[in-house]
Amino acid sequence: MDAVEKRVHTFVRLKPTSNFAQDMIKFGPDNKTIDIYIKKDAKKGVVNNRQTDWSFRLDGVLHNTSQELAYETVAKKLVSEALIGYNGTIMCYGQTGAGKTYTMTGATAEYKHRGIIPRAIQQVFKATAHSVDPFITVRISYLEIYNETLFDLLSTMTSNGTSDMQMAVVDCPQGVYVKGLSIHSVSHEEDALNLLFEGETNRMIAEHTLNKNSSRSHCIFTIYIEVRAPAVFLGTQMADDLYMFVFYCISVLSTVKYSLYSFLPQSRFRVFSDVKCINSKINLIDLAGSERLSKTGSEGQVLKEATYINKSLSFLEQIIIALADPKRDHIPFRQSKLTHVLKDSLGGNCNTVLVANICGEAVHVEETLSSLRFATRMKWITTEPVLNETYDREGTVKALEKEIILLKQELAMHDSLVNRSFVTYDPLTDIQIAGIKSQVHKYLKGAIDEIDIVNIRQVREVFKQFKLIVSQQEREVEARLRSKYALIDKNDFAAVAAFQKAGVVDMDGHLVREEDGQASGTRTTPFSSRHGGKKKSRKSNEQPKKDRIGSCLSGRDLDGFLPSKSQVIISTKDLDVKEGVRSHDTANIDAELSKPAPVEDSQRPSSPPSKPMAFEQFKEECGSEISRIFKENKSILLARKKRSSTVAQRINFIKREMEGIKKALEAQKQERWQQGEYVDEKGQIIIDEQEFLLIMKLKDLKEEYRSGYAELQDLKAEIQYCQHLVDQCRNKLISEFEIWYSESFLIPKDVREALKPGGSIRPGMIPINRVMCLGVHLLLLA
Repeated sequence: MDAVEKRVHTFVRLKPTSNFAQDMIKFGPDNKTIDIYIKKDAKKGVVNNRQTDWSFRLDGVLHNTSQELAYETVAKKLVSEALIGYNGTIMCYGQTGAGKTYTMTGATAEYKHRGIIPRAIQQVFKATAHSVDPFITVRISYLEIYNETLFDLLSTMTSNGTSDMQMAVVDCPQGVYVKGLSIHSVSHEEDALNLLFEGETNRMIAEHTLNKNSSRSHCIFTIYIEVRAPAVFLGTQMADDLYMFVFYCISVLSTVKYSLYSFLPQSRFRVFSDVKCINSKINLIDLAGSERLSKTGSEGQVLKEATYINKSLSFLEQIIIALADPKRDHIPFRQSKLTHVLKDSLGGNCNTVLVANICGEAVHVEETLSSLRFATRMKWITTEPVLNETYDREGTVKALEKEIILLKQELAMHDSLVNRSFVTYDPLTDIQIAGIKSQVHKYLKGAIDEIDIVNIRQVREVFKQFKLIVSQQEREVEARLRSKYALIDKNDFAAVAAFQKAGVVDMDGHLVREEDGQASGTRTTPFSSRHGGKKKSRKSNEQPKKDRIGSCLSGRDLDGFLPSKSQVIISTKDLDVKEGVRSHDTANIDAELSKPAPVEDSQRPSSPPSKPMAFEQFKEECGSEISRIFKENKSILLARKKRSSTVAQRINFIKREMEGIKKALEAQKQERWQQGEYVDEKGQIIIDEQEFLLIMKLKDLKEEYRSGYAELQDLKAEIQYCQHLVDQCRNKLISEFEIWYSESFLIPKDVREALKPGGSIRPGMIPINRVMCLGVHLLLLA
């Protein structure tokens, strides 16, 4: 995934003190600026050009803030992005005794005083508990750099002898890692906290004038997160289904000579998919504090430790200066163990946050200025976070190749056991395909009684040839039927009613035959309800063979290719005969239609109307209320969708406008960088009016974008709810119409008498298919 440049975020946190230098340290109104003022030293004479005031602008000033607020400001967003695949680093820097360890680890006295590390662990495990990804692995490591030597603080937790391995920083294409560092898998928050506490007990601490528990080493607590999508496996049930399918195929071709177990291996079938894997890590770094030996009064071993600490921090500052200089080609990361380990975090492929811890007392103002300068330089470093998303295609290919080799070996072993060593499993050639096609045609004609098959590819080719033959015969039979018969759908009530009026079919859907111009009332041979079957007429022996439906086709041609039971076949010959009778019967039909209908059937048509016409009638009568509610809900849904489209278009327009403003600001920033920046007496960068207006416009657009996005989310929820109501109304309307249509038009006359008030059956209590069956029984009894 393409990397996007991001700046290192820097924050300053002041240690609470009763001797806060209010006249020397001032905070800006936006809580992002800190100003330092120092009075001139009169002892140095009148001519004294030493600077007395400084202004530093960072991403935030944490003064008198709780641990929870500090975590929300500094670390929460970084941890959230790490959960989706971006590496992150949080680093605490400052003088000794400024509160770095308290910020990073916290105090164990009270739960609310937890630091960044325990809260980050809690956020990670809360997110994994609510994640839909089933395979999430969290691992922990704890590294200490003491006197330029690497130590594993969790080596006491291992039992495989890794603590004796020499540790070293190693560069690789994926980044920097520490060889020999133990990494521990954890499945619960408590396990991770236990590892943290174990590492804290192994840290090197000492006492001096400024801090009773001074950290004498740099410590890096790392949380590794791995999200892996599972590979797809077809297990035992799928394999058994495949076995049953092949058994069924063999039973259909009962004369096929083949040994089933000779080609089916006993191992299960597996299907591999590309495995998507997301890896990220969070480095939580507690740097040792810089020391002025004149203030700490360190001696002996503590003095040696302070020398190593100051040296490594000096190298770190050199790296920061080099990274901030765009003209530098080489960055000396290998100067110290600390800078080498932090190579990815400083200008690398991760999100980086720096917390500069300072003391608010006047006696420490020099150290405060040094920490703020370091934070300002760090702010100008850019990183390129990338989404650590990989697909293990190479592993999938290798696994498939290995599986193919094993299956071929297993097949070869089976063939050798049954003396079938001549069998091959390569793709079929054109000559082999032609041979199988010839055997299939001979088998269908009865020339041979069996088909020779030796492997699964030939089985598939045999079925393919059968399918081609069936498809060809189906097309031929359909063409022959359409040339002699007109097909109508029994569910098309309008067409059926038209043929009933014309006298071509009777009320039961059977053809009415005429001989010598007179209606005989004899039913022709319609298709039965079973697919491919035929029903004999009452006078089938008296009818000429050439007048029967389907007499032109043999039984083999019609078997399996007859129209479905919902279709009626009208002979074109019958249509021609009826044309002469139609004009003669028109006057009688009109006269019968003009007569008043009987009282008992005045509300029912002689033939059912089409469903669209009946549906319109239903919506005006019985279903008017449901139809009204459906229309109202649908209109509300359409209005919400229209509003959602408008808001979405507006959001997209704002987004494009914001992108244009950002490009313009970046161009002005580059131009200002090339021409030189103007700074006021407080050290703040002076920008022109045009750039200021663009910044204000961008701020307004962001607010408008947030409000529009919130409105769009609300509209989406409303649309989903309205769509649910519309679907409910539509289903209710259709179900009510089906009941009404069945009770009004499809129930036979005799059953209708039983459904009248006082009868033994109430409409709606028995399904329509049961009612129709009841009608047939009543007719038989009559």
